[in-house]
Amino acid sequence: MRIEILGTESLGVRGLSCVVEVGERKIVIDPGVALGYNRHGLLPHPLQVAVGEVVRQKITRAMADATDIVFSHFHGDHVPLVDANPFQLQAAIVADLCQGHNLRFWAKGPRGLSQHMLHRAQSLRIALHDELRSAEGHNDGILSFSHPVPHGLRSEHGGMVMMTRIEDERSVFVHASDIQLLDFDAITTILAWHPTIVLASGPPLYLPHLTQKQRNAAWHNAIRLARGVDTLILDHHLLRSEYGRRWLDSLASIAGHEQGHHNHRVICAADFMNRSRMLLEAWRQRLYAEMPVPEGWHEAYARGEVDTRVYRDWACRASTTGEVFECRKSLCSYFKLGD
Repeated sequence: MRIEILGTESLGVRGLSCVVEVGERKIVIDPGVALGYNRHGLLPHPLQVAVGEVVRQKITRAMADATDIVFSHFHGDHVPLVDANPFQLQAAIVADLCQGHNLRFWAKGPRGLSQHMLHRAQSLRIALHDELRSAEGHNDGILSFSHPVPHGLRSEHGGMVMMTRIEDERSVFVHASDIQLLDFDAITTILAWHPTIVLASGPPLYLPHLTQKQRNAAWHNAIRLARGVDTLILDHHLLRSEYGRRWLDSLASIAGHEQGHHNHRVICAADFMNRSRMLLEAWRQRLYAEMPVPEGWHEAYARGEVDTRVYRDWACRASTTGEVFECRKSLCSYFKLGD
């Protein structure tokens, strides 16, 4: 089994996209990408936009010869969109890629979807010329899917997501999407699948309305999950803040000590991919302070009048030390891939 994580917060964008190759199957999960459109009153920094461009290229390249595409739910950082903004993946591009080869879609069903998400799913069906029938509870041999589990907290407004299990003769990989470690039963479902590797969203610790009780529940669920798998990859919502990074590293230290040997790991996606951590979402204010953005840049970008080349060049020339710039080697490798 070969696993490549394409885009998530430790790799510079919002999302949880990956591609898994097993035998003759190439399975792309959650082929979406986004940048927090407005955070701290700031639009995405052009350096974030540049990384987002490369992640979109990686996703479309993976989809070009995929055998299976999975949509865990229909949020804009997990699926291509008919009405995508300049920083997201257009459904029309994906539709062109999907024509002309045998491709199976596996999609979240209607349970737990808001009216807005139901409308988005219908728009995507039309764009992709596919019914996107519900895969929940379905088993296709090496590939199987959970029944709906909570998108974070279990509530009528929280929504639901679908988890994916992929196995070969040696490994079981689980893509747990946006569970955020906030629901005990979702963790029970994952452990019942006997995974060796789990990729999941950690808790959104950057949100002030997350109570201390909920934070404690996420911590205990994370410990429970870490004890049951060889490699636990936590990312997405968790790494939208530096506090989330520290939380992850504390969890890794404690879980590793409890396990007593090196085969059990708690890491982020960048660690798994042997890349530098690029928490660009967490660093947005500092990026603006250290690399000022010309007035009107985003509007000009949307019109195709400017590009991100100057920011790509900066990343490759940067010699400044400090946290923001620790990722420059990883950025250079991303930009080389995109050229």
